[in-house]
Amino acid sequence: MQHTNSLFFHYLLEYNAIFKENDVIYRRMAAQFGLSDSAFWILYCLRESATPLTQKQLCESIYMSKQTINSALKSLERNGFITLATGKDRRSKFLVLTEAGQELTARTVDLVIEQEQFAIASMGQESMKQFLSLFRLYTDALKQHFQSIAPESSAGVQQKENFYENSVI
Repeated sequence: MQHTNSLFFHYLLEYNAIFKENDVIYRRMAAQFGLSDSAFWILYCLRESATPLTQKQLCESIYMSKQTINSALKSLERNGFITLATGKDRRSKFLVLTEAGQELTARTVDLVIEQEQFAIASMGQESMKQFLSLFRLYTDALKQHFQSIAPESSAGVQQKENFYENSVI
């Protein structure tokens, strides 16, 4: 491998270690709640969404494969945490938390979101804005550079709304 002694390579190693550590934090939290990663992120996404979502919207929101989402959804539905509701056009099926699902997310996802907000608050508003801006800059650069080796790798990956820029805070 070339460039292993460059400063940029060392930055990459540190970034990857931090990214993986962050992933492990969430994976362990999900396991503490008796949930798989995918089930946790599905519940998280459904809880934070202002409106019911379709499976397609869910896949786009949490960047997991349709197969992974489908398996987790079947388990959540079998356990009575979600149900499918037919949309107005009768072709769309929306994922809805059941009463048991609402109770589960209150005991799990809501606690995680609360602790995430405490962590963000401890960083301060300006630091958080800077962090998000830099992370967006890196993600956009990564997508651009990956295009040179795999043009389809980031096709269809859309940037999420930049919430902090639109906030009134």
